[in-house]
Amino acid sequence: MAYQINDDCISCGACAGACPVGCISEGDSKYVIDESACVDCGTCAGACPVGAPNQA
Repeated sequence: MAYQINDDCISCGACAGACPVGCISEGDSKYVIDESACVDCGTCAGACPVGAPNQA
């Protein structure tokens, strides 16, 4: 299952910089993950200071 970013996101961009496949981008109010490109590695969750990325 792909990861999703919840509303706890503070838009710091740490997850986007850590993503090995570049599937995270800045959205309107938080960062978003392109679920079709996500490889479910969990790197984003480890990089996030507030734990916003979670498995869908």
